[in-house]
Amino acid sequence: MEHLSTRSLPRLSWIDTLYSNFNYNTDGYDGDATEDRKSQDGSETMPFIDESPTMSPQLCARGPDGEAVSPTPPEGLLPGADIEKGLEMKKLVLSGFLASEEIYINQLEALLLPMRPLKAAATTSQPVLTNQQIETIFYKIQDIFEIHKQFYDALYPHIQHWDDKVTVGHLFQKLASQLGVYKAFVDNYKVAVETAEKCSQANMQFQKISENLKVKGPKDSKDSTSSVTMEALLYKPIDRVTRSTLVLHDLLKHTPKDHPDFALLQDALRISQNFLSSINEEIDPRRTAVTTPKGEARQLVKDGFLVEVSEGPRKLRHVFLFTDLLLCAKMKKTAVGKHQQYDCKWYIPLADLTFQTLDDSDSCSPVQTLPEHEIEEMKMKISSIKSEIQKEKKAVKGQSRALDRLRKKMNEQESCLLLHSPTIPFRIHNKHGKSYLFLLSSDYERSEWREAIQKLQKKDLQACVLSSVELQVLTGSCFKLRTVHNIPVTSNKDDEETPGLYGFLHVIVHSAKGFKESANLYCTLEVDSFGYFVSKAKTRVFRDTTEPQWNEEFEIELEGSQCLRILCYEKCYDKTKLNKDDNEIVDKIMGKGQVQLDPQTVQSKNWHMDVIEMNGIKVEFSMKFTSRDLSLKRTPSKKQSGVFGVKISVVTKRERSKVPYIVRQCIEEVEKRGIDEVGIYRISGVATDIQALKAAFDTNTKDILVMLSDMDINAIAGTLKLYFRELPEPLLTDRLYPAFMEGIVLSDPAAKENCMMHLLRSLPDPNLITFLTLLEHLKRVAEKEPVNKMSLHNLGTVFGPTLLRPSEESSKGHVTLASDIWSQDVMAQVQVLLYYLQHPPISFAELKRNTLYFSTDV
Repeated sequence: MEHLSTRSLPRLSWIDTLYSNFNYNTDGYDGDATEDRKSQDGSETMPFIDESPTMSPQLCARGPDGEAVSPTPPEGLLPGADIEKGLEMKKLVLSGFLASEEIYINQLEALLLPMRPLKAAATTSQPVLTNQQIETIFYKIQDIFEIHKQFYDALYPHIQHWDDKVTVGHLFQKLASQLGVYKAFVDNYKVAVETAEKCSQANMQFQKISENLKVKGPKDSKDSTSSVTMEALLYKPIDRVTRSTLVLHDLLKHTPKDHPDFALLQDALRISQNFLSSINEEIDPRRTAVTTPKGEARQLVKDGFLVEVSEGPRKLRHVFLFTDLLLCAKMKKTAVGKHQQYDCKWYIPLADLTFQTLDDSDSCSPVQTLPEHEIEEMKMKISSIKSEIQKEKKAVKGQSRALDRLRKKMNEQESCLLLHSPTIPFRIHNKHGKSYLFLLSSDYERSEWREAIQKLQKKDLQACVLSSVELQVLTGSCFKLRTVHNIPVTSNKDDEETPGLYGFLHVIVHSAKGFKESANLYCTLEVDSFGYFVSKAKTRVFRDTTEPQWNEEFEIELEGSQCLRILCYEKCYDKTKLNKDDNEIVDKIMGKGQVQLDPQTVQSKNWHMDVIEMNGIKVEFSMKFTSRDLSLKRTPSKKQSGVFGVKISVVTKRERSKVPYIVRQCIEEVEKRGIDEVGIYRISGVATDIQALKAAFDTNTKDILVMLSDMDINAIAGTLKLYFRELPEPLLTDRLYPAFMEGIVLSDPAAKENCMMHLLRSLPDPNLITFLTLLEHLKRVAEKEPVNKMSLHNLGTVFGPTLLRPSEESSKGHVTLASDIWSQDVMAQVQVLLYYLQHPPISFAELKRNTLYFSTDV
């Protein structure tokens, strides 16, 4: 599948495209003669600049043999032609431009044709694109079409009834005065193409539309229609701005100075050139290709920031995938005010590149990763700095030194997080050399890189060896060619950019169809968080089927998320291919797709059903979003007969127990068969299973033990968390909450010990005994950290807010922004639980017996 790719914007200077964009011939002026000129790989050829060190940069056009030739002006356009001949040439120029206008209008019309049905479908239950996506992709196309249609309709009769008194300058002046629409289009162009590419990847129906748009031929043309891609059509307005300016130069050349048109055409040219200059200042003047000494175009296909692991610490690299090689570079340190440049670390010709597996290299040293709690601590620091930045912005309008310092601190923390969070290995190997290891945060991203390389390797590639000069030229071009400019940190984003969603996304993965053969199938869900993607949930494996019916619901916590990804896998049960590396995913990706989390779409109370199309596979899912404030709200149960939403003292009194039955049974089941489960208490359980267990405990179902033994362990862990989350009052009580917040920040260890133990002693007995029971359980889980990857820090992060967060009534005056997920209060809640988790065993009897603690009334 040919995906849309963002075309780099060329420098919009009329000199850059003179003669390469236009052909004059005996039939007149052909403005579109080169429009459909294609290179061997089907891409449009562009004018190129010879960048070899031995030659000065110059504009070149291609001759019939592919060699560069210098442009020469055609006959009839040389200075000194008489006025009569000049007016005749003016008519020829106008006739050629009118013909190219007709083609351009047909191209715009072809682009607009799918927009109307897409808009209509957007209001139905099964939209192809959202209204926002349609608005982004087709931005200003309708306005541009109307401007040029009016221009064409006005110019046509003038050409039909041509004489020396005909004036057209006012039409070109009006056209130039409307260039502001093009400014808006150019500003949006890159986003439009990127959005079209993402939508094409995610939706097979849109992909078919975007790859085969029908353009009507000119009225007198034998060819009725031609097929063009949406990417090519979206580029036409960019190209057209330059062409219109070229025409003005030629019209002035053949218009006498005393002709009424001369002053008007001069004014139109002035407006156009000023417009082009303003655009040039904002657009990086780069091309999509580098020319090799043999005259071949080396296209940039993909680039991005990846973490490389070699000898020593992790390094952030900028990786460039060209049509024939993969190049790994780092940014050189340059003095302030000097142009930034890349330094090539290594490159591999695609003809020599293979994907190394662990089977190929048993000697691969294990990847060193930071403990999970250190990653969580980085996130806490980042959120804390974000909160400080928001306060500083409110206090001081505009820039301040304190704000600059905070932003610098946040950039350092976020960069460190992006460097140390990826754990999924991406190994590549040079058949004639060494191997290289990158770490990625997402299997989706790894799949994208692998697929892009494999697609290029299907072509007849020849191994290439670059000389030092060629390598220098190629590396030097990377700065202009790159499409990814900055690492995805907050400091590189505009203040106006959407901060993403904070809260809980409920997703039901219903089913999938389109598989050609029966297989063992499952899906994983990823969302972006802190600049990278994280796998959040996984369906059960549906065995030996072409139409899996999962119907599983998940609750996914969002931390500034903007995108949901779904990957569909075929489960590998071949024992010879079992993982040798915790992060080496051997299951085959059958398809992948993503959807933007549009706040307007997902924040409604109703479920929003959608379909992601991936490689001919359709995955059907539903989702709805609950803000963090609403999802964490403690709501007392109206029925006092159950256990969820009922005070713990009521439940223990009714059961005649010291610890609620639900707590004891869930802990017992987790310790029996879940203590070795990777991510226990962190990975989401299936929401429908959790609700089934909730209903069973609430109604005291007799077969609850059978249900527990059959249920997925993550659902049981999720049920325990839900029980504590839905208590009408936190386990550590509303009354003591302010004292816990004060005690945890005491700096003197002895004073903190006295205070924290006294607070535990002040809890009601059911709360205290339940808390101590849970505490010892979590310590036993953390003892298995090498296996389950759950440290005391991780468990404190999961359970701290659940056990301490005040109920709604007592939290009035403690309102925090939904985006402030790691607010000072939340961080303190985590620290309180962590204090007790790291404390030596605490005995209920010892607590009650010990009277050494200060007895100040709390």
